[in-house]
Amino acid sequence: MVPPSRAVSHLSAAAVQSLEEAHIRHPLNPASDVFLRRLAPIFGLQRLALYVARVPPRKESFLFHRHERDEEFLVILSGRGHAEIGEDKIEVGPGDIMAFPAPHGPPHHVTNPFDEDLIYLMGGESSGFDIAHFPRINKQLVFSSSDIQLVDGEASEKMCFADWQVPASTGDVKT
Repeated sequence: MVPPSRAVSHLSAAAVQSLEEAHIRHPLNPASDVFLRRLAPIFGLQRLALYVARVPPRKESFLFHRHERDEEFLVILSGRGHAEIGEDKIEVGPGDIMAFPAPHGPPHHVTNPFDEDLIYLMGGESSGFDIAHFPRINKQLVFSSSDIQLVDGEASEKMCFADWQVPASTGDVKT
């Protein structure tokens, strides 16, 4: 993180373009191919994630998902793509904005079936703990400040508070 005394309040488009890109692929989607320029630390932002994302032609962003805790937004800067939002699939282009509240926002995903890069501003909360739900494959990723855990919905057991309660008839309660 950039110390507050070194944080900036403005970056020119040329400065943003000159930032190093981190190349990532979502481990659950072989078609995922995303290049990220991380902006939040440059501005000294600690509670906000902020990136310029680039998805090459015929590639995808991450995987159809929704967040449990961290809200998210995207603003298309250049190129075109397809956005899946819940049951809808729409074409998106420069100036289009998408926002996804947590925890009940719709699952979403961005793909680039076109011949030029899709570039967008992506941001949202950075709480230090979030769960990403992937409804089509019944898996979750649990993000904490120290690691990421994959949870397989097929192999996990759903529980509720009643599963933890001890019935009074067991004799454990003294009267």
